[in-house]
Amino acid sequence: MPQQRSTTSNSSRASAGSGNRAAASTNGDSVDATPALRDYADAMCRAATESARQHERLAVLTSGEPMPQELRALHDVVTRCDEALAEMTALYEKSAANAHPTGDDESWWHRANGLWHASREYARRCSVTVRASRSLVDHSAAKFGELQLEYELEASALLGLRHAVDAYAKVRNLPGLAREQ
Repeated sequence: MPQQRSTTSNSSRASAGSGNRAAASTNGDSVDATPALRDYADAMCRAATESARQHERLAVLTSGEPMPQELRALHDVVTRCDEALAEMTALYEKSAANAHPTGDDESWWHRANGLWHASREYARRCSVTVRASRSLVDHSAAKFGELQLEYELEASALLGLRHAVDAYAKVRNLPGLAREQ
């Protein structure tokens, strides 16, 4: 016996299941995607802020002689923050694929795109550094020099991420996220 077709459209089912406020409404009219895009950008900014903060904590901790358990726990926190940033970045990317806010929204949108670029660059640099560290079998000065360069590029990407967070948070007037310059 053939299945009956549902009277609910795919787009309304997708929007109800995903929590995406930017999806089309059931009667075919499009909904303004700007509030959802702004929410995704704000979430990406919060995730980037926390990721940067935890990396800064890790740098302070490793400058001393931490207990191995404390170091392992903080590495787990840093890893989870980086995963959350990657997830929020992907959500923003998907939401922003066909968006082009105008007027008053254009300013934060440009800063959010800058934050998106910085987040992607930071994730790329982190993955390169991890691969370089794990593949280090030749302990020559040249290999350590290459590894040091990768860590410096990762630190530069983290600084770029911090600047992008500050620029976005300032435009959006998000309390507690923008650092005072």
